[in-house]
Amino acid sequence: MNREWMKVFIAALFEVCWVIGLKHADDLWEWAGTAAAIFISFYLLIAAGKRLPVGTVYAVFVGMGTAGTVLSEILFFGEPVKGIKLVLIVVLLAGVIGLKLVTDEKEGEKVS
Repeated sequence: MNREWMKVFIAALFEVCWVIGLKHADDLWEWAGTAAAIFISFYLLIAAGKRLPVGTVYAVFVGMGTAGTVLSEILFFGEPVKGIKLVLIVVLLAGVIGLKLVTDEKEGEKVS
């Protein structure tokens, strides 16, 4: 995995943090952490989008963030586990991985 895709992966992890923060933050420090996660997430997403195809970057970011958020809610916050939910997460991740695999990374690179 190259450096730019690592930025997308880390951005998606921070996306999970800020989405959970929007729902569960109760005090100033939790809201500050949520705001910091939003900043870091979008900073990394924008940085990766400068060198990779933006459409693919965004699709991977949202797909990973969605899957991560749903799984975090199940694992940490007692959201009920439904088989169909897990199947749909697998389908979502398969689509995101497939999109990344068929995308030519040079499409989005800047010509210097």
